Amino acid sequence: MQGFKRPFPAQMTLYALGLNHQTAPLAIREKVSIATEALSRAVGELTRARPVKEAAIISTCNRTELYVSAEQPRVAVDWLAEYHRLPAGELAPYLYTLPEQEAVRHAFRVASGLDSMVLGEPQILGQMKEAVRAAESAGTLGTTLHKLFQKSFAVAKEVRTTTQLGANSVSMAAAAVKLAARIFPSIGEQNVLFIGAGEMIELCATHFAAQGPARLTVANRTLEKATSLAHRFNGRGIELREMPEQLHEYDIVVSCTASSLPILGKGLAERALKARRRRPIFMVDLAVPRDIEAEVGELDDIYLYTVDDLSAIVSANLDARRSAVEQAEAIIETQVGQFMHWMETRETVPVIRALREHAEQAREHEVDRAMRLLARGDDPRQVLEALSQGLTNKLMHAPTQALNDAQGEERRALTDLVARLFHVKR
Repeated sequence: MQGFKRPFPAQMTLYALGLNHQTAPLAIREKVSIATEALSRAVGELTRARPVKEAAIISTCNRTELYVSAEQPRVAVDWLAEYHRLPAGELAPYLYTLPEQEAVRHAFRVASGLDSMVLGEPQILGQMKEAVRAAESAGTLGTTLHKLFQKSFAVAKEVRTTTQLGANSVSMAAAAVKLAARIFPSIGEQNVLFIGAGEMIELCATHFAAQGPARLTVANRTLEKATSLAHRFNGRGIELREMPEQLHEYDIVVSCTASSLPILGKGLAERALKARRRRPIFMVDLAVPRDIEAEVGELDDIYLYTVDDLSAIVSANLDARRSAVEQAEAIIETQVGQFMHWMETRETVPVIRALREHAEQAREHEVDRAMRLLARGDDPRQVLEALSQGLTNKLMHAPTQALNDAQGEERRALTDLVARLFHVKR
């Protein structure tokens, strides 16, 4: 009978790493963004190219974050730079790396809207769920990350139902409407064009439609998607290729597509202004990378805002939600403690499994021996007695030998531990 072995694998640690609107400007964030449809392929490449056991990627206009189970976070940092063909040193000043407990706390805060550009904004929850779907599709979402994200969603729900953090929350879409209201006295007299047909455009269309604009149009590469979304708001859909010829008809333009290159340049904007006889155009670019060239904002009579600009207008609505932050943070800390306890118990699983296998081998050995004796015709009572004695001797051999071999302080520590493990009164 062999002794108790510990062939355990190298210790994997949970990390969260990346950059967000607090650590990196838009110009850097758009360089490392990953389109939704590319998430599954990207996270699969990460786990194949690096010693990473589990991985998930969240990429939004405000953040690109990698959640990984790995021995060292550096492997994920290097992969992120290589994936985007960037020098690692270019990203280094903007990156953060959060190990285990800090990573768990960060995930809970992100899901709850405490780490958003607009405090309490709920959209990030849908983006996190998209990250989970992509990781599941790629087969990179293991036990630890699955538990982390499911717990994150549960914490976010608790925060929203028990605090006022989400009350009167200002989303990016609502912020865009407030900005437009600064340019135009009445949005009800303006024509609004939305470029794209994704979730963010849907949210923006909902907010602008509530203001009763004169005309609402959705331009998208797929006419069917554009028309479907536009009809919900009594608007019309057009193909994206029609947009350049019709741009001058619109007073408000909101764009958010997954294009890797700008789709509205300075020349196109100049032609639109000329056709409008210099009547102003309010533009909001919510895409990362940007849909609208930065140079467009330099033109007179064009008011261009990016996602980084939107945070400036929400301060008036933050006070009520900030009062709920302390309560939300308390909820999160409690849940972080519970999750870390779960992770700590997970660390003992290999030892428990090996211990049970060791006991099972001893049991099988003694049962086989007893069956042979019974088949030979030995007295069943004596056979059972021998089985129980043999099993007891095998299970007690390792702790007894350890106690006998130990000396001094080690023996006292082992004595206390064995007494605790076996509930022995001394």
